[in-house]
Amino acid sequence: MSNIGLIIEERSRDIGDFLVGRLIPFRKKRMIGPFIFIDHMGPTKLGPTKYMDVDQHPHLGLSTLTFMLEGELIHEDSLGTHQRIKPGSVNWMTAGKGVTHTERTPEDLRNGNSFTAHGYQIWVALPKELEDMEPQFHHIDEKDIPKWTDGNTEFKLVAGEGYGKKSPVPVHSNLFMVEVKNKDAYTLNVNGDLKGEIGICIVEGSIEACGEKVGEGNILVSKVEDTCNIKLKPNTHLMLFGGEPFPEERYIYWNFVSSSKEELERAKKSWKDKTFPMMANDDTYVPLPS
Repeated sequence: MSNIGLIIEERSRDIGDFLVGRLIPFRKKRMIGPFIFIDHMGPTKLGPTKYMDVDQHPHLGLSTLTFMLEGELIHEDSLGTHQRIKPGSVNWMTAGKGVTHTERTPEDLRNGNSFTAHGYQIWVALPKELEDMEPQFHHIDEKDIPKWTDGNTEFKLVAGEGYGKKSPVPVHSNLFMVEVKNKDAYTLNVNGDLKGEIGICIVEGSIEACGEKVGEGNILVSKVEDTCNIKLKPNTHLMLFGGEPFPEERYIYWNFVSSSKEELERAKKSWKDKTFPMMANDDTYVPLPS
């Protein structure tokens, strides 16, 4: 624990040919606001023989947010969705009482050339009263995401509310996700512009907060009202996550999130028994972890 709050170092893990870095959950911090799971994908080179192919798998009690910085993916799900996501756009899938999906490299990118894939896979827990809602999917184009500048520093409100603006992503709780990029040294003051808990993820570059330097691959966690001014070194890239935490605890098993352990047991049995909502034209199947 530092004098600026908790610093979480990105922990790398392999999923097949794809390298991801886990930011939360962390043993000392399970959630940041309603954000319960944040994976940093890449940056990694894909092609000509390795690609990102995540087969059919379930979700429950959460919304997934996919945000690509480089590269593209095809999302398909048990609702019948077929959606390509490009850098700067948002895929927002609310699993509610249950949904199944895949994410794969588009066929036209399997052309013998190499490309960089880089982005974030995020889970946002649903409020207790909405955990059993009907599943939904929404895609928001990059052009519809609120953007603004302060000098040579660029801001993008990926989801939620902040800085007096609101993203069109249809979130279900008080949260924010903001991308910040600067060319010159810049002082970031989040107090008054964001509400709740905040995770400051350093994608590139470094920052200085309360006299302490923190570099790429780390995430700082604190309350917005307790966060000192953050000095961004030139050419730094940040992702800010957070919002108002829920009053109830959330439990995670594999791809399921719930305020009820009994609900997690029901979801496990449903997936094992193959009674979970499934995709009609996809026979891939990711088994329960042993």
